[in-house]
Amino acid sequence: MSQWFFHTPADNQRHGPLDEAAAQAFAQRTPGALAWREGMREWKPVRELPELADAATPPPHLPPLPGAGGRRGADEIDFRIVGHEMQFVEVELDPGESAIAEAGALMFKDSAVQMDTVFGDGSHSGQGGGLMDKLFSAGKRVLTGESLFTTMYTHTGQGKAKVAFAAPYPGTVLAMKLDEHGGRLICQKDSFLAGARGVTVGIHLQRKILTGLFGGEGFIMQKLEGDGWVFVHAGGCVVERELKAGERIDVDTGCVVAYHASVNMEVRPVSGIKSMFFGGEGVFLATLTGPGKVWLQSLPFSRLAGRMLQAAPQGGGQARGEGSVLGGLGRILDGDNSF
Repeated sequence: MSQWFFHTPADNQRHGPLDEAAAQAFAQRTPGALAWREGMREWKPVRELPELADAATPPPHLPPLPGAGGRRGADEIDFRIVGHEMQFVEVELDPGESAIAEAGALMFKDSAVQMDTVFGDGSHSGQGGGLMDKLFSAGKRVLTGESLFTTMYTHTGQGKAKVAFAAPYPGTVLAMKLDEHGGRLICQKDSFLAGARGVTVGIHLQRKILTGLFGGEGFIMQKLEGDGWVFVHAGGCVVERELKAGERIDVDTGCVVAYHASVNMEVRPVSGIKSMFFGGEGVFLATLTGPGKVWLQSLPFSRLAGRMLQAAPQGGGQARGEGSVLGGLGRILDGDNSF
């Protein structure tokens, strides 16, 4: 008999394993939960599963909640991702639709797209958010390494209009529909590039001291919530892994891009003294335990910046050659000299 596992995004808790009867009872009590069992490729809302849908369906006199968590749903934007190694995302807006993006992410926009700077992440714009809501939203962004302000791009004309956003360093742009991932994603700091109006950019605190100190991302990570499209930037190329319940993967601490809220992230010391000090991979590795999806990047920006700093001129001298056996003699022979 299949055993069910549940995840409740409201309190970020996992429940299970439960048998069929207990699972239906849980679905009736918690219709907004996500469910998974052996054989399923990913977590799904209980309302989308035939075995649990009847139990999770609200009575006829109760209307369904609009959007995520009862909020207004995010704008339904169209988009395309352009390029391979140096990607950008082009968003197509209908009249009245808006997209939000980090300051400095704009590549180009049509003249009908109006650009406004808003306080926080823009999730309270047009929804009656008070001053304290906006201050709290802006404060969360500062903690995750972003600026106090977000830029909102709204189509104020007729027909279709386009706006494009590019990342600050080479890599891959991931398009994710939040309602297909339980309404919540945990991401590395600075990874949010753009998204539909209505998406909330918050903070995720690492509860364990060891994970916060040595997890590569610190105590604070980004938390993306809502039901619309978000665009996340990662360095290099990206691999997606789906972990079963209890399945674990060990990752370099800087290579974690994003993961489902149901995934548990910890850090563990590298086994063996020689591996720890001479393996070149650091003292700690991040361990991600399922169930849920994780996204990994091949080139963390910290690694790229470290190699650039290592190759930069030291004390005003020339840059050090990469792997050159001849050293200074090689620079004389390669024809690139200043004398």
